[in-house]
Amino acid sequence: MVILIASSAFAVTMISLVYVYLALYSPIKIDSSIAHSNSPTVVEVTEGSSLSRVASELQEHGYLHHPNLFKLLARFRGVENAIRTGEFELEAGMSPAQLLTKLVQGESLQYRVTLVEGWTFQQALDAIWESNKIVKTLGSLTSEQISERMNLDQGNPEGMLYPDTYFYIKGTSDLDLLNRARQKLSTVLNKIWEDRLGALPYETPYEALIMASIIEKEATSDSERGLIAAVFLARLQIGMRLQSDPTIIYGMGDRYAGNISREDLSEETAYNTYRINGLPPTPIALSGEESIRAALSPTASDYLYFVARGDGSHQFSRTLEEHNAAVQQFQLAPIN
Repeated sequence: MVILIASSAFAVTMISLVYVYLALYSPIKIDSSIAHSNSPTVVEVTEGSSLSRVASELQEHGYLHHPNLFKLLARFRGVENAIRTGEFELEAGMSPAQLLTKLVQGESLQYRVTLVEGWTFQQALDAIWESNKIVKTLGSLTSEQISERMNLDQGNPEGMLYPDTYFYIKGTSDLDLLNRARQKLSTVLNKIWEDRLGALPYETPYEALIMASIIEKEATSDSERGLIAAVFLARLQIGMRLQSDPTIIYGMGDRYAGNISREDLSEETAYNTYRINGLPPTPIALSGEESIRAALSPTASDYLYFVARGDGSHQFSRTLEEHNAAVQQFQLAPIN
């Protein structure tokens, strides 16, 4: 009799263990009346969600049929307070135990935004704001106020982001992405600054960044960035104005309609390098690594001029006479 009772108890225990195992380690069967099983299923865990709340929401949406066992497994693993926030995709064949692992390890869905070389700060910010997964916190702020939020030393955030692809999860703020891009720029710029050539006319890395942004807008080929940098640096060293069209265009802002007139060339603005000496006050665009490197390690040359050939490349000249001839050849309008 004792043996029979023991055997029965053992059988019940074994059946219970099998039931628990199947409940936690079998693929989740999503209730088609609640969730659309023919499309990717995304589970979202919001900030401050408890294990009980997560289990209840999973049950409510048809993703979990045994929430108490799910919570018991989390406690057994010691992860009941380790659930991460974010969006998590329910993959085909995934079990509740595997889902728990994903929630704890933070394998949430990631999105991407790409900031492009040559963009202005506003273009970069607009690209970030295009995603409805981003929390927009800077929409009503001025450039100066955004600079303060980013803890920049400059009052203008122009050029202070590194062009790259950045991944983020739902709920990331625009400020967080900007700060990541700023930190990446700082890392790249400072590293190249440490390896710079001697006898360059920069007092700070920021001045080199300004030059890099001009190179970024002038160059279409990596092979020419070093030569363009050499031209501008040579002009700085002899006191010649930079005379860079992209700086004029930047200073014109929304007034630029595709052409630069003689009036635009003569207009007094802080960015018209046909009228001011030295560098403009800020960068004019986002600078990539190659442009930063060119600004700090220019190609050795004695060129003072260059003009676009119309095919993306430039004709470089040593004298004004050579330059005017090149302008006549490629643009049919010599500079006086």
